[in-house]
Amino acid sequence: MHKKTKKKLRKKTKKTRRSSSSKKQTALVQMKEVEESIGPAAIPSTQDNLPAYLNSLRHFPLLNREQEKVIAVRYYEKKDPKAAQLLVVSNLRLVVKIAGDYVRSGISLLDLIQEGNIGLLQAVKAYDPYRNVKFSSYASYWIKAYIRSFILRNWSLVKMGTTRAQRTLFYRLQKEKNQLETMGIVPETKYLAEKFDVKEKEINEMSQRLSGHDLSLNTPLYSQSSSSLTRMQLLESKAPLVDEQLAEQEIQTEFGERLDKFETTLSGKELVIFRERMRADKPKTLQEIANVYGVTRERVRQIESRVLEKLKDYMQKNARFMENVIDV
Repeated sequence: MHKKTKKKLRKKTKKTRRSSSSKKQTALVQMKEVEESIGPAAIPSTQDNLPAYLNSLRHFPLLNREQEKVIAVRYYEKKDPKAAQLLVVSNLRLVVKIAGDYVRSGISLLDLIQEGNIGLLQAVKAYDPYRNVKFSSYASYWIKAYIRSFILRNWSLVKMGTTRAQRTLFYRLQKEKNQLETMGIVPETKYLAEKFDVKEKEINEMSQRLSGHDLSLNTPLYSQSSSSLTRMQLLESKAPLVDEQLAEQEIQTEFGERLDKFETTLSGKELVIFRERMRADKPKTLQEIANVYGVTRERVRQIESRVLEKLKDYMQKNARFMENVIDV
């Protein structure tokens, strides 16, 4: 009976090895097929004009879920540059689609695409295919983060948009107004100020910054081109994708875990300021903390600056995310 059991185990082991070997061979074949379908063409340059750039994207086929997983695993485990290139070129259309959602910023679409492509490259480097999150959903977060950061750095009208509240207004105010108008409700300044927890003056100022000529979503993007591509085709669906929600949830969870670990490195006044100023839903003022400890407001500000420097250094060393990701 003992000998029979050993024989069964040996047979099972052989089958497992054959199955594993077969999967690897299949994966290599699939990757080779994708390489052949794309050919030797290089990643297109955004220095070309927009119609030429968009036309060049037609040479790169989209990947199905299985192909995407195979290629992502290849890069994750082997750091194969060919695998990285395949992931990038097959998702360049995604960058164009997301960049099109920010054309009202006043920055050229090509500049937004170029910055989004940088975010796509970072997504390839950081992506873990074993977390069961679709790569395109994961990459969307990085692409948006880079584009938003680029807009805030370069759009002169929002040079003062440095606080969290101002960034929220910049990205969400017009969207909120449009939703209210769709429901037949006039967006009043008082209501908007309460919704975004800011002063009415800030609502008026941001509305002036965002004001401009309206463009029809059905108007072709390129007036001197035969292309029929419209802005409507570039807009995202309002319904959030499950994969995208999972990707953002994963990122937020890890970021929260990093903050929790960073908190364990603090003590005394630094710990109190971190909890009550940086992580609290309703942060205390510098003066309130100064009164508790019997120190000056300036001293509390100095300690807070020191904690921020420590946090920045900690995140650069331990987090998988850029220091300038904008969370609005």
